[in-house]
Amino acid sequence: MHTSEINRQLEVIRRGAVEIISEAELKAKLTESISAKRPLKIKAGFDPTAPDIHLGHTVLLRKLRQFQDLGHEVIFLIGDFTARIGDPTGKSETRKQLSHKEVMENASTYKKQVSKILDVRKIRIVFNSEWFDHMPVLDMLKLTRHVTVAQMLARADFKKRLISEQDVSLLEFMYPLLQGYDSVKLEADIELGGTDQIFNLLVGRDIQKDFGMSQQVVITMPLLEGTDGIKKMSKSLGNYIGISEDAVEIFGKVMSISDELMFKYYTLLTDVDLDALGGLHPKEAKLRLAQEIVCSYHGPEAAKKAREEFENVFSMKGLPQDMPVYKIQGRGSKVIDILLESGLVESGNEGRRMIKQSGVSFDDELISDGDVLIDRTGILKAGKRRFLKIEK
Repeated sequence: MHTSEINRQLEVIRRGAVEIISEAELKAKLTESISAKRPLKIKAGFDPTAPDIHLGHTVLLRKLRQFQDLGHEVIFLIGDFTARIGDPTGKSETRKQLSHKEVMENASTYKKQVSKILDVRKIRIVFNSEWFDHMPVLDMLKLTRHVTVAQMLARADFKKRLISEQDVSLLEFMYPLLQGYDSVKLEADIELGGTDQIFNLLVGRDIQKDFGMSQQVVITMPLLEGTDGIKKMSKSLGNYIGISEDAVEIFGKVMSISDELMFKYYTLLTDVDLDALGGLHPKEAKLRLAQEIVCSYHGPEAAKKAREEFENVFSMKGLPQDMPVYKIQGRGSKVIDILLESGLVESGNEGRRMIKQSGVSFDDELISDGDVLIDRTGILKAGKRRFLKIEK
């Protein structure tokens, strides 16, 4: 009986995972967990450096939900202390340190957003300032014994910065040690992270061993490419899909990804049986993917409506039924002002960049200058999915 349950759990855990270090240890932990009826402690850390969660973040969150559904204890660690240092992973320069106020403001939005994925009634939310704010300086310095300078300098991101003669601060050396000590304090059985976090996760194993503890199993998840299909999803790159975005916006963005990337999204962002997609035309498969993702964050009715809207606008060359309206006054308004005031773009830079890239039109005529006046009724379009009805 235990064997079949272990295999069932392993099948769920393996889905989408890049690496499990090690699977033999994971099997042993699952065996002990089932025999003793003790849920495993699953740790994942999140530095609240930005308040908005996008689909790239949900790859880890969804894996945490799977562990919840398997009956294990999820520890949602908010690195409010370590965020003040800044994780150097994948960074080309020393990160700006956030103030405690900035960190806590960002953290305050997390619980509401993750509740769309996790059962927040069953997660344990902890802040690592609980122990680090009161840790004696000598004890913190003793952590440096667990990793050598040579090991730190072997990190690809540090090595790249040193070659290009960019600074690496001693404070950044401390980050993986602090993350590893989190695992000691929380007695983590398993820690999840992206593939770019492997160094930090393995340091956690080493420090647990040095403290005489059972080492955590490390599970790495792939980094999700954004809508450009090339770079890691990031708000700063503009290739993100935010889980709090409008249903129609999410649907349209998902439909813009490549067919090759579509199956990775299915694997990491849904529970759909991949074998069932075999006979579907790629377009239909992508429509189902978009509907599935929208349903996860806005519900089935919104997902159905978003699909109908998409098919009306793009497949049947129609216009959205519920377009926002903008009323112009006097001799008219500049295009850039309309874009900003209506909320079609978040900033003037985004609006001008979109105009420069031939992404803005009025009644199907491209706009090449943000200072052009619009003085008549018509339809302003920004990008592929944003429409605005201009009225006088």
